[in-house]
Amino acid sequence: MAQNQASDVLGMRGLLETLSSAEALTRRAVALDGADAEARSLLCSVLCRRGDYEGAVVEAERALATAPNLSSAHHSLGFTLIHSGRPKEGLAALERSIRLDPRSPRLANAFNLVAIAFYFCHDYEAAIAAAKRAIRAYPEFPNPYRWLAAALGQVGRIEEAKEALEKAIAVAPAGFAMYVGQRMPWHRPEDYAHMLEGLRKAGWQG
Repeated sequence: MAQNQASDVLGMRGLLETLSSAEALTRRAVALDGADAEARSLLCSVLCRRGDYEGAVVEAERALATAPNLSSAHHSLGFTLIHSGRPKEGLAALERSIRLDPRSPRLANAFNLVAIAFYFCHDYEAAIAAAKRAIRAYPEFPNPYRWLAAALGQVGRIEEAKEALEKAIAVAPAGFAMYVGQRMPWHRPEDYAHMLEGLRKAGWQG
């Protein structure tokens, strides 16, 4: 147990260091060219991951003012809105991002975020459907299994939830331990608690 906790701490430390470096680089890019919508979109994503939702939304809106059809900006805005307590608005931004670039390299994340948005809206059946869609398209991507397990747990489909939970852990045990064992900077405390509630109903013992 102590070894796992130490690994989680190191993982979080590395994540925070990476986010700090990424913010410095993206701020430099924006300073060099304030009209660079891609740079502002990246800065939005970094700021949200550091928990600065307000700053992230500002950067996404600036990116979209310059390039209103930039898929990555809609994606970053969707990510931010979902994690800042505005999941319905975030879902709309994500769906627009997917329509604009249906072959985006961010598509696995986008599909997973759709599931998260529905989960945070307490629409668990829609979250289940969205997570299954993500898994069908990207079976090796671990994140949707976690949200599928939580959503199934919330609706009482316990056997299915346990299977999804086992898969989530098996596909990426270290990732599961880090993302579930401690709150990520972009998760609000209430959203983190909401996720854990579903996972515990699915059989997670943490």
